[in-house]
Amino acid sequence: MDTLVFKVGGMTCGGCVNSVRKVITAINGVSKVDVSLERGEATVIYDPAQSTQEAFKTAVRNAGFETG
Repeated sequence: MDTLVFKVGGMTCGGCVNSVRKVITAINGVSKVDVSLERGEATVIYDPAQSTQEAFKTAVRNAGFETG
């Protein structure tokens, strides 16, 4: 398993956190997701044989948020 931590911009409330968590969790190979409104970041533990870092960032951007 690999761990990816990346910035997520545009989150303003708990609903935003839930939206980001939901789109990341839907991707194959994800073991655990932690999204922090306070830190403005997402931490993803995933199987690199099943998904890529770019897939997570693309999903978050498609949900209307910014990634760094």
